[in-house]
Parts: sequence; structure tokens; C-alpha cells
Amino acid sequence: MALRCLQLLRPPHPSLHRSYSPISSPIVSISDAAWRRLNGSSPSFRLLCSTSDQPQSTQVKHEGVKHCSQKSIVGDLLDYLNESWTQFHATAEAKRQLLAAGFELLNENDDWDLQPGGRYFFTRNMSCLIAFSIGLKYKVGNGFHIIAAHTDSPCLKLKPRSASSKSGYLTVNVQTYGGGLWYTWFDRDLSLAGRVILRDGNGSFLHRLVRVKRPLLRVPTLAIHLDRTVNSDGFKPNLETHLVPLLATKNEESQTKSQEKTNSNKSPQHHSLLLNALSEEIGCKCEEIMEMELNVCDTQPSCLGGVKNEFIFSGRLDNLASCYCALRSLIDSSDGLSDETAVRMVALFDNEEVGSNSMQGAGAPTMFQAMRRIVDNLVHQSMGEAAFERAIRSSFLVSADMAHGVHPNFSDKHEEHHRPGLQKGLVIKHNANQRYATSAVTAFLFKQVAQIHDLPVQEFVVRNDMGCGSTIGPILASGVGIRTVDCGIPQLSMHSVREICGKEDIDNAYRIFSSFFDNFSEIDKKLSVDF
Repeated sequence: MALRCLQLLRPPHPSLHRSYSPISSPIVSISDAAWRRLNGSSPSFRLLCSTSDQPQSTQVKHEGVKHCSQKSIVGDLLDYLNESWTQFHATAEAKRQLLAAGFELLNENDDWDLQPGGRYFFTRNMSCLIAFSIGLKYKVGNGFHIIAAHTDSPCLKLKPRSASSKSGYLTVNVQTYGGGLWYTWFDRDLSLAGRVILRDGNGSFLHRLVRVKRPLLRVPTLAIHLDRTVNSDGFKPNLETHLVPLLATKNEESQTKSQEKTNSNKSPQHHSLLLNALSEEIGCKCEEIMEMELNVCDTQPSCLGGVKNEFIFSGRLDNLASCYCALRSLIDSSDGLSDETAVRMVALFDNEEVGSNSMQGAGAPTMFQAMRRIVDNLVHQSMGEAAFERAIRSSFLVSADMAHGVHPNFSDKHEEHHRPGLQKGLVIKHNANQRYATSAVTAFLFKQVAQIHDLPVQEFVVRNDMGCGSTIGPILASGVGIRTVDCGIPQLSMHSVREICGKEDIDNAYRIFSSFFDNFSEIDKKLSVDF
């Protein structure tokens, strides 16, 4: 019998204080006695698809530096991934966790009243989030210590007019978003998630997130009997005509009723069956759905895998794994603000996969506007000229985006002396042509953050005969001239519908990011470059 991911009906880690709801099917309910037997005998089984009883936090003491937490966040990451089917859901779940941790929600349109020791955040477009904690010893002109990542991943998105039909099937028109490995989307159990605009009974409009958990869609491959050369010539689908999900078989009666509800001169924008599925999930009437922005999503839950349960199998690891490690490190380090002289910040942006040029992307001045408002808000007396500019000069940004781990079957694709491995630590990325923003100075300082707790790091450089990807690092570094290091958790199958990374690398990244927030103020004092 084939084994499938099990979802255990147990509560998540208590530190997150959330009401737990089952995420995916199939659901397996077990008795308390059976749970105790599994809980005592197989810790990896407990973490297979979601968090249950996590190990208690312990501290390792080091003279002169902040403690390094030894707790694991892997189970909590799985929960986050399973909740975060889209950039909107990832932001909403981050918002929920920040509120539960005591952060105050700000509105960009309001006046802010900030205080040293305070913890705050705001969202933009419900796909971008800025969160920050102000050190109790912060003085205007001191720096910001920032970890930045992105909430979006390559996916398929519904077109504004998605209804179509072919050869007796109802199909859904989609756009490709980002540089996905699109062949991996074939023969997957797919569904829809995103956001809708609803009309309420008072003439106003509501913004709502929606996620249909059951499989609604599938993109079938062509049988090999009808494509005999596919294994020798390669699978090369036309993304406009072949990458079209099936919704249902065409029902003439339902089609007639749907057409009667629309203007006789216009075809429906979306299939009535699709609108019915959305309205049932939301709890509204079909005619109340005014607009939608939906992603096609894989329904298979994130889980542990490998014979030793040492891997994480999931969609959207690029870059939600970095988002969550950054978020948790900020939340968990916010109790240690009494001696902090800087502002600790996490910035999660949308649209990185398509260039970041949007109001919610890293190309917008969102983060820098927030930094300026923080500085301006905390000026209670004259602090001399250029307080914000001096703060930028003292700041440091960690651009966190997943890294390419060496593939055992394609190891020649990596430069011989820079082959990051899974379970071997966070990867610092270098590129002489500034595709990454790392310099010798920023790499050195970030290594000091890791070495203070003996945490492993690796280094990556692309081969000279291959092109190099980029990140939000150079965009933010060049925006106002902030010191930046590019780093990432190593993974395989990047931009596939189903990716893989190492469980230990998640905890390692979390600990390095926590060390960055806890210790960078002291580390930064030890090196002077321009004076």
C-alpha cells in the first residue's frame, strides 16, 4: 500500500497560540493512547506534516554574547507552508503570528506613535509586510538591522477571463507567473487560492482571502502512445495551448443556465461551476463576487521526507522558508530589547519573481519610507543634521533568498569549489557582477554572526559559463546605499511545483538570523572601513 501524508489532529506548537484547523486531506484521526505511543517512539513521525509537541527550548551559554536557542522550528514551518498557499495567505498568517506575539498593527495612512521597546508592523496589499522592534537604548541616528525576503513564488494565475472550453471539457485559462518549471505542474492535484472583492448588503465592498482545499483542477499530460518521442526529444509543452487546466466535463444544461445569467452579447468571465465552488468556500452568493485574483496551487501538503525524515518536501520553499525563519527570529528575539541600540526589522516583499517593480515589491520605497518614519517619529529633540542618512550608513541588510544546493545527478552545473550541500549550513552568495550584493566586508560581518555560535555557513559562486540569477539584495542595496549580504538556505528543485530542502538548514538559518538580531550591534563596533 502506498503511504500518504498523515495529518494528525493535534494542536500546533503552543508558542504560536493559534486556533488549529485541519489543512488538507486525507485526515487520519487517532486515539490518545495511539498518539502517546507515536509521540514517545518517533519524533520524526510527529512532525511529518504539521507541528505537535516540539522539543522544549534550551539555551547554550557563551561568555559575552546573547544565548543561542536550540529549539526546532521545523514543525512550525510546515504549518506555515500549509497555511500559505499564496502570497496573500503568507502575509495574513505572518500578521496573525505577529499579533499573537504582541506586535502592534500600524496603518500607513495614520500618524504613528512609536516608542523605544515597542514592536510594530504593517502590511501593504496584503502581500508585503514590514515588522520591527525598537531597542530600548535606541538613539536617532543608530542603524537598522534588517532581514528581507519575498512572499511570492512561481505559479499559474487565472486570467481575467478564465472561462473556456475544448473538446467537451470546461477549461480554465491561466497566465504563467515567474520562471517556473512548468512541466512539473502537469498531472498534479491542483486547486485555487487568492483573494476576492465582495459586495456586501450595504453597498460597500469587502476584501476576503479564499482557499479551496479540495482538488479542483488538473493539467493532464498526453499519453506516450500519442507522443512516442517525448522521452528522447524531451517534453516541450506550449504554455498557451497545453498548460490549460481541466475543470469539468462540459454540461450542456449548466452551460445554458450560465449563459442565460449573462448578457446575450457577452460570454461569461468565469465558469459558473468555478464561481459556485468559490462562493461555497467563502459563504457568499456568486453575484456578490465582484473581482478576484487567484493562483493555481498544488494541494499536496508540505511534509518531512527521506528515510531519516531529514528533508522537507513542499511547494513554495522559495521563498517562504526564508520568510518564516526571518519572522520567527524577530518574534523570538523581541524579548531581548533592553540592551539593544538599533531597530530590528523584517521586510517581506511581493513580486520578486517578476522583477520587484510594483508598489508591494522591493523596487518600491516601502521599507525606506518606514525607516524614515521611524527616525522622524523618535526625534524628540534636535539630533543634528541628516539623522536618517546617518542611520542608513549604520544599517545592515540580510537579503535572504533560497540558494542552489549541488544536485547529485548534475554536480557539473556548480563551480567546482563552491558546491553547497543540504544540511551543511546557510549559503553566502557572491557575484563579481553584482547580481548579488555581497562584499568582502558584509560577508565577513555575517560570518562573525554565525561563528559566534559555531553555526556553519557555505559559499556559492556561479560558473563563469553560466548566467546568474539575482535577488532583492542589489535592488535594496542600491536604493539608498545600505550594506547588504545575500544569503540563502540550500535547496534542490528550485521553482518546481514541489521543492526540497534540509530540515537542519531551517533550524540553522533560524539560529543565524536570531544571532544577527541579538549580536550584530556589538559585532559591528569591531570593524571600521571608511574612518
